Amino acid sequence: MFLEDFEVGQVFRHAGGEVVTADAIKAFAGQYDPQPFHLDEAAAQQSFFRGLAASGWHTAGLTMRMLVDTLAIHGGLIGAGFDEFRWPRPTRPGDVLRLEVEVLGVKFSQSKPQQGFLNHRVTTYNQHDEAVLVMTGNLLVPRRPPA
Repeated sequence: MFLEDFEVGQVFRHAGGEVVTADAIKAFAGQYDPQPFHLDEAAAQQSFFRGLAASGWHTAGLTMRMLVDTLAIHGGLIGAGFDEFRWPRPTRPGDVLRLEVEVLGVKFSQSKPQQGFLNHRVTTYNQHDEAVLVMTGNLLVPRRPPA
């Protein structure tokens, strides 16, 4: 896809099927975010989360995987910054994640006419249609080459 293929209001969906397991939560946390509420059920039960919760960065990584599968942008997804990035609720063992991407804006670059910016909102939902990650930001997207 090229920048010309996007318009404000378009929604792209990744049907889901990303199942989050306790083992995956612990493996990710053990390597990247080794905190008790990500590693140990008993400790997690006594924490703010009241149960085992995936690292927000684990949820972000799963979101990125689904985003790559959802937006087939020519040359890949190149981030140009975030305006918002939040986790409204924790991702739990057994959650099945899906993704929605809404196009908020399309801007053609004046200084580099071969590219532009796609402003978008990504929402990752669990199986209960509860948002577990919301981010808005911009992607650098190539324009369609002249014929």
